[in-house]
Amino acid sequence: MGFTFKQIDHVQLAAPRGTEDQARAFFIEGLGFEEVEKPEALKKNGGVWFERGDIQIHIGIEDPFNPARKAHPALEINGLQELMHHLDQQDIAYQADDKLPGANRIYVNDPFGNRIEILEWT
Repeated sequence: MGFTFKQIDHVQLAAPRGTEDQARAFFIEGLGFEEVEKPEALKKNGGVWFERGDIQIHIGIEDPFNPARKAHPALEINGLQELMHHLDQQDIAYQADDKLPGANRIYVNDPFGNRIEILEWT
C-alpha cells in the first residue's frame, strides 16, 4: 500500500447542546487539559476542544444526544495513582479495573456519560 497512518489526530466525544461549561470544568479542572480555540468556521457548531501533550479531545454537540457508554478513547498515563487522588479531591467518580494484563486502569465518565479509559502500563 502506498500510504501510512501516522497517529490519531484527535478523538471526538459528543455532548448535549449548551454544555460547554460542564465540559470545561471536567476536562480542565478534572483531567488537567487545556482548552484549544476552535477555528472560526467551526465555532458556530458549538462544542469545545481540549489538549494535553499530544492528546486532543474534541467535544462536539449532538442533537439528539446519546452518550457512548461502551465505545471510548483510552488515554495512557504516567502517575495513575496521582490522578486517582486528584479525581477523589475533585469528587469525580471512577471505576478501577484489573482485567487487562500488564496495566493498571480506571474508567471515568465525562459529565455527559461518555466512557473514558485511563491506563498505565506496568
